[in-house]
Amino acid sequence: MVSRLPPRALPTLRIGAVQYLNTKPLVHGLGGRGVAIDYDLPSRLADRLARRELDVALIPSIELFRGEGYRVVSDACIGCRGPVMSVKLFFRTAPSRVGRLAVDEGSRTSASLARILLAERCGVLPEIEHLPIGSGFDDTAADAVLLIGDRAIGAHRGSFQIVWDLGDEWVRWRGLPFVFAAWAAHPGVDRAALAELGPLLAAARDSGKANLAAIASAEAPAHGLTVPQCLAYLRDNLHYDLGAGEREALAVFYDRAAALGLAPRGFDLGRLDPAPPAVAPPTAVASRP
Repeated sequence: MVSRLPPRALPTLRIGAVQYLNTKPLVHGLGGRGVAIDYDLPSRLADRLARRELDVALIPSIELFRGEGYRVVSDACIGCRGPVMSVKLFFRTAPSRVGRLAVDEGSRTSASLARILLAERCGVLPEIEHLPIGSGFDDTAADAVLLIGDRAIGAHRGSFQIVWDLGDEWVRWRGLPFVFAAWAAHPGVDRAALAELGPLLAAARDSGKANLAAIASAEAPAHGLTVPQCLAYLRDNLHYDLGAGEREALAVFYDRAAALGLAPRGFDLGRLDPAPPAVAPPTAVASRP
């Protein structure tokens, strides 16, 4: 059964979401519920949550492990169970010979995933080069180039020898889904507000999943896609539910990231459980911008 959005305003929280196409189903209908959302790149959202400029944000999953006391606050996420289409690694040489890897400035989870796959499967630890937003293949001579989001969807193979869809590569390697981003809060956020926010975010996700055709129709032109292409991407390539399999995948991802020094040791895996904290029923107040 599709959840309905609660017909009342959200508690006072500063919320940040990713500006890419893949986030549209997660925020469907929130704007009409008194929710003020600030859109930005995944990496910048992570930085702003760390500085406590935001209370809750849809952040790269690798940042769940790097942040100070972060907790998942919803079972809505951006994930995949096969090819994701919007996270691609383009090789100018064989994967086992990559010495320099250029990564999209907006990427953190995907950059970590690329490094894990190259290390674990190919035995290489490449030097990292950061590609500024707006830069393309011609702006780097790196052996491999990682692109994410809308740019990756429209990217073509060109002169590259091999192209990895990182979602597909992970699923084939580990036999688990992959989670690219999740809703997280820092430990100072009011618990009563979070208790109300979690169900609202889940309801927005459910509403988005029920309206993928309408979202695709509205979003396709701006992203250079046909409506069928956009719908197929949102419906077939992405997965929006953080279940037991996704939490297991996050635990494996954390273990491999920590082994490579990409995340600190000692993360409490219990913080991946989006179960709401036990609090008294909250009262609703208007959201501030």
